Amino acid sequence: MAASLARLEESHPVEIHWRSYELRPKGSPPISPEYRARIDAGRPRLYAIARDQYGLELQQGPFGIDSRPALIGAKFAETMGVGPAYHAAVMQAYWQEGKNIGEIEVLADIALAIGLRRMEFMDALDSAHLEQAVLDDIALANEYGINGVPALIFIDKYLVSGAQPYDVLVKAVEQVVQEVGVVQE
Repeated sequence: MAASLARLEESHPVEIHWRSYELRPKGSPPISPEYRARIDAGRPRLYAIARDQYGLELQQGPFGIDSRPALIGAKFAETMGVGPAYHAAVMQAYWQEGKNIGEIEVLADIALAIGLRRMEFMDALDSAHLEQAVLDDIALANEYGINGVPALIFIDKYLVSGAQPYDVLVKAVEQVVQEVGVVQE
């Protein structure tokens, strides 16, 4: 999905704003064995799509981790002007390097690698203000009726759910432009 979005951003006049969402918030009930089996059964297809469509070899990090620190870190990175770099680095660490992005040290290493100060980043993870920004994003997702990721919202109105290939995203953008009369430059 990130590869499709990057390509879309290059080819069309769209701005991408990443929002926070927790699939498994801390304290969630355990996933049933049946649901976990469905997730596991879908992985080979996911890995094949990543390889065949995007040239990516996936090595997913641990399942069911607490993503809240990574989300708070994203909010801090945004305030420091490196939000896209942080997001890309976290996605790569989790999906391609198999790292546990729920671990503070892993996130601090990522922050340092993209030019943030390690201690400043680690202090920010305790920020009530940044955590509230994460919670505000989650509340917005709930207002939209989102219950999974990825989910794209175009001009606060049009929802595209799931990891979609580039051509599907292009069609969505073109349909939005046609329906609302947005002029592309």
